[in-house]
Amino acid sequence: MSLPGALARVPFPVIGSPLFIISNPKLVIAQCQAGIVGSMPALNARPASQLDEWLAEITETLAAFDKAHPGTPSAPFAINQIVHKTNDRLEHDMEVCARYKVPIVITSLGARIDINDAVHAWGGVVLHDIINDTFARKAIEKGADGLVAVAAGAGGHAGIKSPFALVQEIRQWFDGPVALSGAISTGGAVLAAQAMGADFGYIGSAFIATEEARASDAYKQCIVDSSSDDIVYSNLFTGVHGNYLKPSVRASGLDPDNLPVSDPSKMSFGGDGAKKAWKDIWGCGQGIGAIDGVVPTAELVSRLRREYDAARERLALGRAVA
Repeated sequence: MSLPGALARVPFPVIGSPLFIISNPKLVIAQCQAGIVGSMPALNARPASQLDEWLAEITETLAAFDKAHPGTPSAPFAINQIVHKTNDRLEHDMEVCARYKVPIVITSLGARIDINDAVHAWGGVVLHDIINDTFARKAIEKGADGLVAVAAGAGGHAGIKSPFALVQEIRQWFDGPVALSGAISTGGAVLAAQAMGADFGYIGSAFIATEEARASDAYKQCIVDSSSDDIVYSNLFTGVHGNYLKPSVRASGLDPDNLPVSDPSKMSFGGDGAKKAWKDIWGCGQGIGAIDGVVPTAELVSRLRREYDAARERLALGRAVA
C-alpha cells in the first residue's frame, strides 16, 4: 500500500516524536528542513493562544525554505494531540490546527472518531500511538490512517512488547502506515524497523540532545553520559508507565530501583503534575548509548542517513557474497 497524504512526501523514513515541553518550532523546523517529519505536542504552546503563533512560524518558515530549495523541499510536520479526557484544551487546539491544515496529527491516549474525521476534513493524516495489538485495532476501527507502534525501550510513555512481536501482529491484518518507536537512535535501527515491516523509524530521545531542543543543558548532557542501564520504567510520575533517566529520579530524592506504584486513575497531562514529571523527572528511551554529544539537528539527521545507507550497503554485500 502506498503511503497516504503528506506521508508520501517524507524524504527520509524518520518521524521525530513529539517531546513534551522539549519540542518547539525551532526543533520542528530543523527536523523538517533536514528531511524528516518534525513534530511537537500542541500542549507545549503555553498559553493556548501561543499555538497559533507557533503554527504560523512553522508554516511560513517551511514555505520560504521550500521556495528557496525547490529540489529538496522540507518534510511535512505533525502536531500531537492528547485526546484523553484530562486535556481541556483539545477543542481549542484542534480548531487552530484546522486553520493551518496541519498535514499530520499524532493522537495519543485514546482514539476518537470525531478527531479523526476533523483531520480528514482538512486533508490531514492521523497516526495514533499504541502499545499493543488490541489498541491498534481500536484505533484503525475509529478511523486512524496509521499507527505509531510504541514498543519496549521507547522514551516517555512506552509499552512492554518486543518490537518484533508488536509489528508482526499488526502486519497480520493492517497494511497501512506504521512507525516504530523503541530505542531507535541510529540509521541501522531505522533500516531494521523497515525490515520488520514498519514504514518509519520514530525517534525521540536522540533529538533531546540537539542544540534546537528546549531541554536544559543538564538534561542533554545526562543523555550523552547515560546508557540503557540508566533507564527506569515506572508509572509513579503520571499514572502511566514510562521510561525515565535514573539520575533525574535520584536528584528528586527518590530511589529509582525502589519506586512505588501509582494509581492509574490519577493520570496528569498538561497540569502541574505533568510539568513536574517531565521537567524534573526526565523522560528518555533505552537507545541513548549511541548518543555521544549534543549536536545540531541537521548533523544528527545527516549521521542517521549515513548509517542507514551504510547498513543497506552491508546487507547488499552480504546477499552478493551469499
